[in-house]
Amino acid sequence: MSVKPEPASALFAGPFALATLSTQNGPEFPALVTPDGQALDLRDAFGDDRLTTRDVLDRWDTALPRLRALASDPGPARTAVTDLRVHAPVTPRQVFQSGANYRQHVIDLHVAHRAPGDDRPESERRAEAAEIMDRRAAEDLPYVFIGLPTSITGPYDDVVLPRWAEQPDWELELAVVIGKPAHQVSAEDAYEYIAGYTIANDLTDRATVFRRDMPQIGTDWLRSKNAPGFTPLGPWIVPAESIANPDDLRVTLKLNGDTMQDESTKDMIFKVARMVAYASRTARLLPGDLVLTGSPAGNGMHWGRLLRDGDVMEGSVTGLGLQRTRCVAEGTA
Repeated sequence: MSVKPEPASALFAGPFALATLSTQNGPEFPALVTPDGQALDLRDAFGDDRLTTRDVLDRWDTALPRLRALASDPGPARTAVTDLRVHAPVTPRQVFQSGANYRQHVIDLHVAHRAPGDDRPESERRAEAAEIMDRRAAEDLPYVFIGLPTSITGPYDDVVLPRWAEQPDWELELAVVIGKPAHQVSAEDAYEYIAGYTIANDLTDRATVFRRDMPQIGTDWLRSKNAPGFTPLGPWIVPAESIANPDDLRVTLKLNGDTMQDESTKDMIFKVARMVAYASRTARLLPGDLVLTGSPAGNGMHWGRLLRDGDVMEGSVTGLGLQRTRCVAEGTA
């Protein structure tokens, strides 16, 4: 099951975006999509019946000029996106996730999780949290961990809530899409390795984040974040050249029409370039890989309202479009 995209006057910023589409029963194919909702099959344009969106990203330096030309050429036949199925825009080899990267969110968490016996006023604890954030930023230590590509699902697909997930929560994020291999790159050079941006909802089961049987081990991201479908992605990859400032975009999540998250990426402690550079210090980032940049304040734990069967999440980031996913309890899908 999936929720169909709605037509809009402009689906995203810029003259074109990348998508992975299919007819209802046909194979997936990479497509160029224009802001008016028209899609061009890139297999024909590139003369390769096996072409994938990741293949396009693998050759991004040469593909980008061709995509610009195709976007401005009215000749090739196009199909309305609303007549097609929209899948996750790319299947990455690697997913780099990050936590505790929005200043206000981290301060709120610090205040909410008061240690027993800590009777200091809230203002003092907020000041302490702010000092911790400033120190992290100065020491250049983002918190990055690894996710699984198998958790990714489409931007309009149902999200199955596993029976074991006691506290499923949302985390809408700006996601960076890598455009060429990057290893040990500087923050100053990081933008050269970014193909574009998309939207990710990095769902988390709060009840399984920490290991109760081995508290000294810390967080268990495998279990809490990597269930199938726990990372709705897309709908589009908008080229970096169409996003003037990724460090000043609005991240908004609505639950059943009510706004739960609404924050600018200006509140990120580590901006996009620093996140990419930091991940590349250890790993070799590959075309199509994702670097998720963290989620702002307004998660379900903050509201005391976690995901339930039948909930509909709508996530948007300035210039990147809108994803809409419905939650379905396992066994009822």
